[in-house]
Amino acid sequence: MGTTIVFANQKGGVGKTTSAANLGAYLAELGKKVLLIDFDPQGNLSSSVGADRDGMGIYELITGQAETTQVVQSTKGENLFVIPASIDLTGATVELVGEKNRELFLKRALEPLVADYDYLFIDCPPSLGILTLNGLTAADAVYIPLQTEYFALEGLTQLIESIKLVQKSSNPRLVLGGIFFTMYDSRTRLAQDVVQEVVQYFGKKVFKTIIPRNIRLSEAPSHGLPINQYDPGCSGAKSYRLFAQEVLSRG
Repeated sequence: MGTTIVFANQKGGVGKTTSAANLGAYLAELGKKVLLIDFDPQGNLSSSVGADRDGMGIYELITGQAETTQVVQSTKGENLFVIPASIDLTGATVELVGEKNRELFLKRALEPLVADYDYLFIDCPPSLGILTLNGLTAADAVYIPLQTEYFALEGLTQLIESIKLVQKSSNPRLVLGGIFFTMYDSRTRLAQDVVQEVVQYFGKKVFKTIIPRNIRLSEAPSHGLPINQYDPGCSGAKSYRLFAQEVLSRG
């Protein structure tokens, strides 16, 4: 059975989608079969790997309008697949609210796929709404990308509380898989202080690999390519390769 990991942070612009795409791409490069699930109506994860967003995707899957075989797309990278999102997913935030067991829709939709992949990565919107709740309920573990700035610490506390609520209510198997730092600028004292504080509190839950601020990581999605295909020699690419190796070493 594959491991389902949700990337979550209620703050936008922290490298959540970038990390899901690039960590997935490097795990695929290292021989693992990876499925990316874009569960954000903005569809940035889909764009990051060049997916076709005009056909059926995750919205049709969770609403029973499509089968898994109709929504999984291959990418330009070997072993890397994606279920895209479209703006239709915005409607799900309204439609699911009144439904019974509304937090289980994504979990049920993904169940037929779990045995076919080594890793399933879910990218959620930057909020703690119904879509993120579905992502947390469907996952085995949550990865939290953290930008090294002061306000990131405040948001982290809120997110950890949300994870605890999901563990108690809808997904007791959910664990904090790890916290990792993104957009790191070693020149600033604040960045160093944030890393030190988080490591001091969360210990081994913090990944050792730190993703630097890197312009090539920002450019890659506009070309529909993960960083290992766009510019494998840049500092951001090297960091995500190390990150993938660290994830594998943790088992």
